[in-house]
Amino acid sequence: MLIDLFGRPAPGVGTLHSALGAGFEGLAGVEERIKEGLRHSEVGHLDETGLRVSERRMWVHVACTATLRHYGLHSKRGSEATEEIGILPSFGGVAMHDGWAAYRNYEGCSHALCQRSCHHLRELTFLEEEHKQRWAGEMKKLLLRIERSVGEAQAKDPWARSLSSEELKEHERSYRRLIKSGLQANPPPAERRGKRGPPKQSKGRNLVERLGKDREWVLRFMHDFRLPFDNNQAERDVRMIKVKQKISGSFRTERGAERFCRIRSYISTVRKQGGNVLGALEGVFKAKPFIPAIPG
Repeated sequence: MLIDLFGRPAPGVGTLHSALGAGFEGLAGVEERIKEGLRHSEVGHLDETGLRVSERRMWVHVACTATLRHYGLHSKRGSEATEEIGILPSFGGVAMHDGWAAYRNYEGCSHALCQRSCHHLRELTFLEEEHKQRWAGEMKKLLLRIERSVGEAQAKDPWARSLSSEELKEHERSYRRLIKSGLQANPPPAERRGKRGPPKQSKGRNLVERLGKDREWVLRFMHDFRLPFDNNQAERDVRMIKVKQKISGSFRTERGAERFCRIRSYISTVRKQGGNVLGALEGVFKAKPFIPAIPG
């Protein structure tokens, strides 16, 4: 890009290394501001993905909204990572995620489950088609029907915040009825004599128990129109990590991966907020970085 724009030779590896280091150091305050904005957001989208760093597997934890994005690198996938990154421990809004156990531990916020990334629709389709379980097909249709109802209600009244009380009661009744049917279609496993540990449950039983236990989280999107049906926001934002890994294969050092995550968080946030990326990068080296707007 520099060659095409300015007709000058490409910068050397040392120059690029120094620039990345300076950018990383210059964005420490901006990264903390992004994290602070995410802590105070009404709805936060969460996801995580593996990343190869110096021949070992690490994890990139993504927290984002429509205007903010943060990539946090850590050697662990679970609660140790989320605690050290420091967004979820102070988050008080609604966390939209795929049901990963590390997210469930936080009681200071509300939770909502993505119907697609949680594999609900896919698992229900499998039970319907492969095991001929009628309840599963009806549950899938119910969830999609609720999604359409939410869309129609929002189109009719942009100020609406939830479905009507009558619709909510009807959908709740249908959901409970289908959970009951699912439990009947997937009875608990018989006790195994002479074998240690609990008997292994079928995938159908695990799914219906999970849907029953997480009913409030699964259906929260019809009670609160701030919440989408799925977690596409986080899935789109995690895609850049996949693209980077596909192109480069891996990072040679943990320091390099940390630099990438912080600088990429900055660039992505600038784009989300309509800023000029080249100008924002130039500002970093002039000690005048783009300052993201965050919830008041």
